[in-house]
Amino acid sequence: MAFTDFSAALPAPAHPPANPGYGKRCAPDQCPRGEADFVHLRTREAAIAAYIDRLPEGAAIGYKALAANIADYGQQACGKALNFLSDAGHLRRVKEHLRLEDNSFRWVTHTYFSRTSRDDAWWTAFVQRLHGVDVTELERRKKAAEAAPVHNASKHDVPIHDGSVRTEPVPPAAAPAPAFASALVQPAAVPVPLRPAPSEAYRILARLGRTEPRMTLSARECAALESLAAEWLARGASPDHLVRSLTAGLPQPLRSPGAIARTRLENKMPPEPFHAPAHVNLAVMVCMTCDVADNVKPLIRGVCLDCREEMAAYDAAEDAGVVVDRVPDTFLAVPAQVNVARRADECRAMAGFKARPIPQQMHAPLGQARAE
Repeated sequence: MAFTDFSAALPAPAHPPANPGYGKRCAPDQCPRGEADFVHLRTREAAIAAYIDRLPEGAAIGYKALAANIADYGQQACGKALNFLSDAGHLRRVKEHLRLEDNSFRWVTHTYFSRTSRDDAWWTAFVQRLHGVDVTELERRKKAAEAAPVHNASKHDVPIHDGSVRTEPVPPAAAPAPAFASALVQPAAVPVPLRPAPSEAYRILARLGRTEPRMTLSARECAALESLAAEWLARGASPDHLVRSLTAGLPQPLRSPGAIARTRLENKMPPEPFHAPAHVNLAVMVCMTCDVADNVKPLIRGVCLDCREEMAAYDAAEDAGVVVDRVPDTFLAVPAQVNVARRADECRAMAGFKARPIPQQMHAPLGQARAE
């Protein structure tokens, strides 16, 4: 069944990220996003693919994370949908063996997503190109691109379809209105400029007095020390760490909190974070379900032969109308009410024992008037 309405598949804003170094990765050279991206998929796979497509890199896209954030499908349905997305050429799971600068090693698992469907030959060539890639340099470039300022075009800049911008001449000012008309025109309201929100560093400095009243800083002192506090945060210091460094072990008496704060911010500045270079020493494609590597068992469109048999059985069950993703009653928050006495009587009858009489209710339920 074709799926064209993706409005219900937009990702929830609170979708969790994966552990650092794991999670979703976008495959290169994808086509621009369009309405017909996943029309060749079934409704469930198309909805989950559209959801994953709109998640940022590093998001957790395992079947548990997807089921926790997509209300329409449970864990089993999300897990099977990932297999079918791999079969359609949109997903591949890759394990990368990283070699760090200190000659230590570690494995990371990435799930690469491609909005554009790819065949096995493309994915194999892509995994082979990962050998020797400097992962640290890629992360550095990505952060630099995210922090780069965005060009704001003026109101007279007109974008052209090829991506360039042309500047149109400013129209001449209108002729002044007659004197008699100016009396009929109400003066335009002058917009009041909004004050920019204070930075996190400024807010931390402004709240120092709540932790230690003797370290209460003025607005001018907070503004003067804001850049130093921001550098602490940029180097990985948490707000609690910054507050403790500025309020612990203060001298007695304390005469100038602003001078104390500046001295400590300068002298106790944490070192710049160091990221050891990591290169991909080995990359192997693994099965979407059982994680077996392609150099151990052959994979067909990202799924091994054993798991493909399970996919076929799952398809056959769905075609037969069997609900394979039903939540058992015992897992529900409010289990179904069971008449224990009647159920015990049924079990005795099945075992060949004589049924016992079910006791009659002697008192009316609470809140219900007793029949006269």
